Parts: sequence; structure tokens; C-alpha cells
Amino acid sequence: MKKEIDIIYEDKNIVVVNKRSGISVISALGVRENQTLAGMLKKQLKQNVWVIHSINRDTTGVLVFAKNLQAYRDIRLQFENSKVCKKYIALVSGVLEEDKGTINKPILISVRNNVSADIVKGRASVTSFKILKRFRSYTLVQILLLTGRKDQIRVHFWSLGHPLAIDSEYGTSNPIILSDLKHGYKFKSGKLEKPLISRLSLHAVALTLTLPGSNEEKIFEVSLPKDFKITLKQLCKYGS
Repeated sequence: MKKEIDIIYEDKNIVVVNKRSGISVISALGVRENQTLAGMLKKQLKQNVWVIHSINRDTTGVLVFAKNLQAYRDIRLQFENSKVCKKYIALVSGVLEEDKGTINKPILISVRNNVSADIVKGRASVTSFKILKRFRSYTLVQILLLTGRKDQIRVHFWSLGHPLAIDSEYGTSNPIILSDLKHGYKFKSGKLEKPLISRLSLHAVALTLTLPGSNEEKIFEVSLPKDFKITLKQLCKYGS
């Protein structure tokens, strides 16, 4: 992990990054701090940073870190009071019929960190969505997280029968490949076909918050990563 982190905004209080796939935000089993996004960011900035929120290892997109304790407390309070707007783009399995909707299903996280939708015992969890484009076997969805539970998007769409197109925990780990989309597609004999996308099909596209110490509301937005763009291009050509 020698590549520098893509910083899209920085001031004296916060730093906002465009996270790439394949890197954990914080330490986990078998992952040392210097291999995490937080650890690498500390090294790159040559100062401590506070982790305010997190996204999955294979999810890409916008993340904000605090550069001091006061900024951390300020933005954490915004998150807790649902003052932060979190927008995602997801490719889900199957074809959603509704053009837009709200998923209001409590989520339960067990002592073993298992996550499920549980109306009786779970914590209130709300996800709003609208359809951007339908394909033959997939749906492109824009999502607003109105709460921030662990795996909320993944669990909510799984509960609808439309898990993310690629999700080893709640759906399938099979990558999307061109030969599954393009009729009669042939690739060179003896070589493995390169997937269009082979990781969690979820991207944190935008984050809106109020800058600490001011009343200025700011939107941080990043474009879709290359693998996501390539997949959508091929789906538009062969998957409709």
C-alpha cells in the first residue's frame, strides 16, 4: 500500500479522502494499523487523525477524518443528530419495481457481530432510495442513509430480496464478467477472463456536513471508480 491516499479536501480541522477498494479504515483481525486507511493517513499527514465514521473494506468513496478532538466531537454530534447527508450508489441484484422508496427495518447486531434485520429486537434503521437505471439482471440505485447501522445498505437490500450485485456475506461473491452479458463473447483460449468488477458493488458518492467552527455547509463528492464505470458501460451496451 505505497500509493498515497487521495485527499479531496483539507483544512485545520478535517481531512476528506476518496477511499479506494481493498483497504480497511481501522484495524481488524489480521490487519495492522499501518495497513489501514487511518494509519496510512496519519503517516501521510505526519499527524494524528480521529476516525469519525467508517465504510467496508471493499466499499469506495468519501470519508471524513478529524484532525483534532474538538472537530471529532463536532462532526460526531452531527452524525448522531442525523445532520450529515450520506449518499451512495449501489448496483443490486435483480430488477427493483419501485422507482423510489424507503426501507424502514430495524437492524440487530449480535454479540458475534452478526447482522440481520430484526423488527422486534433491532435498532431503528432507515434507508431511502431511488432507481437510476434498470438492467436485465441488475438495478442501479442512489441511496440516502438516514441512519448509520453496520452493513445497513447491504442488510436492507438483502431483506428486499435484492442484495448487492457482489456481496460475499449477503449475496454472491461471483464477479461480473463480460461473457455473462455479451452474447457470443469469446476470449482467448487458455486465459482467465478478467472481471469487470469483483468487489462489493457499493460507492459512497457524496457527504454533506457543516464545517467545524462555522455555519458553512459543504458537499464533498467523488466520481465512480474505474471498475464501477466500466461495469455500467458494459451493462448499458449488453445488459439492458
